[in-house]
Amino acid sequence: MTNKIALFFTILLISGVATYGQAPAEDGLSGGTSMAKWKSLFAKDLSNATFPKGVWYWENGALTATEDQAIWTNETYDNFELELEFRNAEGTNSGVFVYAEPDRWLTHSVEIQIADDYDPKWASSSTNWQCGAIFGHQAATEQKVVKRPGEWNKYRIVCQDQNIKVFLNGKLVNDADMGKFTSEKTNPDGTATVDWLSVPMAELPTQGKVGFQGKHANKPIWFRNLRIREI
Repeated sequence: MTNKIALFFTILLISGVATYGQAPAEDGLSGGTSMAKWKSLFAKDLSNATFPKGVWYWENGALTATEDQAIWTNETYDNFELELEFRNAEGTNSGVFVYAEPDRWLTHSVEIQIADDYDPKWASSSTNWQCGAIFGHQAATEQKVVKRPGEWNKYRIVCQDQNIKVFLNGKLVNDADMGKFTSEKTNPDGTATVDWLSVPMAELPTQGKVGFQGKHANKPIWFRNLRIREI
């Protein structure tokens, strides 16, 4: 009998039915999902990026811009996990674009908002314009998780098909289902979208470029430790 039991478990292990010591799934990722290794989002010479010449550059290990012009990955991504750090100036209003088509990004991208929520202008704005929001669509679950200007913040953004999870400084602040945003005028919570978001998120493709907004409204932004992996 003992030999038969031992043989039975040996067969299970060989066939892969029984697995032991499996690592737990990370927050925001489905269990058992295989993932590629992390890689830098941009090369040191920015050779794998598209942007107007001379606008984006590295400054003391951080990526920053001289104008309000976006930078885009050359590579297209669909399901992925993105990590980065950002630092605001006073009054900064910037963003991370995912699922973007650079030639028409205004209507064909999803923007994860970056803002100095301590500045009176942004503190008094709609919550879906504040840091951690899916811009114009869904506010962060908690406001002022972003640190004050001059301090570094960390974003972790997980995009799996129509689901987008946003972690800001270690907190899950947004969990959006694009499929629920079927109107170009009204969000599921009853708030109005903005005029230029004329294509409902439910109709957007779930693959595209990753990008970053530049020196918007003449307020600088800095990024560092940008890395990505497919999931």
